[in-house]
Amino acid sequence: MEEMRIVFAGFGGQGLLFAGKVVAYAGLLDGHEVSWLPSYGPEMRGGTANCSVTLSDEPIGSPLIMNPNVLVAMNQPSLLKFENEVSAGGIALVDTALVTRIPEREDIAVHALEATNMAEEAKLKGLANIVLVGKMLKETGFCSEETIEAAIKKAVPPSKTALIEKNIQALKLGMQA
Repeated sequence: MEEMRIVFAGFGGQGLLFAGKVVAYAGLLDGHEVSWLPSYGPEMRGGTANCSVTLSDEPIGSPLIMNPNVLVAMNQPSLLKFENEVSAGGIALVDTALVTRIPEREDIAVHALEATNMAEEAKLKGLANIVLVGKMLKETGFCSEETIEAAIKKAVPPSKTALIEKNIQALKLGMQA
């Protein structure tokens, strides 16, 4: 697999760290080298938050990602912060329910979907993050559907197992978008 350097970015509380954890677990389940670097701090209270995930077949030198080849942007401030960092040939997945200006770069693929609205309409409120993971899986094929579902089961804490099926529904919603 080509090394994937992914940045999940948005507001604190949108589940970005969880989305990153799901993708990291998928990488582990597939036997890849994995780095997961969450950004904690005051961002957790509504400011911008982000999480970096690297999946590789080679050892990963640093968890810091300067030039992601995949950006998942769930709000406008995060898009503004990271869009110019995406490496040429990379992709940006943008939640247009919360992002008003879509990137116009011609050297990256932009996939815009109203993930927040899609999740709410499907009665999956709060799972736009996983809708975007599903879209990322569709566009990159970084793992199999079975692997990502197993990763969701691993990432959801035992106290919230009732949410596993909703997360899988959100994943499939994104894969169909």
